[in-house]
Amino acid sequence: MSFCLIILAGGNSHRFRSKIGKPYQKIAGKSLIEININKARKFKQIKKIIIVYNKKDSKHIKSLKLKNVKLLIGGKTRQESTFNALRYLIKKKVTSKVLIHDVARPNYSTKLLSLILKNMRNARAVVPKIKVQDAIKQIIDSSKYEYIVGKKRDNLFLTQTPQAFNLKEIYFLHKTNSEKYRDDDISLYLDLNKVKFIEGEKNNFKITDRSDFEILKNIYKSNQSVGIGFDVHRLVPKKKLYLAGLKVKSKLGTLGHSDGDPVLHSITDAILGACKMGDIGQIFSDKNKKFKNIRSTILLKQIIEKIKLKGYFINNIDINIITQTPKIKNFKKMMIKNIANLCEISKEQINIKGKTTEKLGVVGKEKAIACEVIISIIKYD
Repeated sequence: MSFCLIILAGGNSHRFRSKIGKPYQKIAGKSLIEININKARKFKQIKKIIIVYNKKDSKHIKSLKLKNVKLLIGGKTRQESTFNALRYLIKKKVTSKVLIHDVARPNYSTKLLSLILKNMRNARAVVPKIKVQDAIKQIIDSSKYEYIVGKKRDNLFLTQTPQAFNLKEIYFLHKTNSEKYRDDDISLYLDLNKVKFIEGEKNNFKITDRSDFEILKNIYKSNQSVGIGFDVHRLVPKKKLYLAGLKVKSKLGTLGHSDGDPVLHSITDAILGACKMGDIGQIFSDKNKKFKNIRSTILLKQIIEKIKLKGYFINNIDINIITQTPKIKNFKKMMIKNIANLCEISKEQINIKGKTTEKLGVVGKEKAIACEVIISIIKYD
């Protein structure tokens, strides 16, 4: 059973009151679009992802450089945007099942998505819902209102996304019943007995305004952890010197089992520490011949892929490169660019400082080079 995921990001974000729309607001360097995509990519059942975006946000969506994602321009309404995506899927005949999701709900858990996919095995539509627990009043007219209490309130519930459907059925309902559309796609079902409702999540709230976004940031801050990395390598003649993946011209190079890049080794160790995944020696043992002379860029990329699958993303990196020579300031910009590409973060999330030991010790005598790194990590799920 395979699915396509439609992420709706075509709104105007009027209530958010920002020059940058909600889909492109970032936490730990990741936009809400990217957070949603990264969670979905944990599931092999999701074969294709479609982002429906607002035409005025073309520059923003292109700046994300999303891979293996289909971009479609949305309509004037949520219904039109959804129908555009459904029509595309019908023409392409990609899959028989579809998930429709609001970009403004990035805090769904992978557990919830797993339940939705599982329940679609024996259902025509699956929708998460939560009970209404607050006291509710209904306005009758400008001077009168009434409480909705007791059993009346027990019959009320709120629906969430992602919502799962049979593709042909939801396409037909959009095509023939669009005037019945109210806020989400499940509203097109006249008979809700055909729908499998499952328990939703309170944390899967919709970001409407700035205060909602601040709540989300605070949730992620509570899932933040810190890791420390340190590495030192002997400097010897007739060896290459790699720093942060950059080949640096030098009369001395590092001695090591791999390429001896102390910066990338320290970053890798710091990431593993923050994610409680051991250390670089456990995963890439110097006793293993296949890691002999391997580039540290390859090792770091492997770790980045592993932590992404676990829902971890880098918030920021602070680096001290301790060496008497070469002068780090000459290479700082290129190093930051390399690290940003390898770690899939922005350059603004990285800081590098060059330090000396005032000619003291083995570093000061140009016999070694060292690096220390502190990294903060955020877990999205």
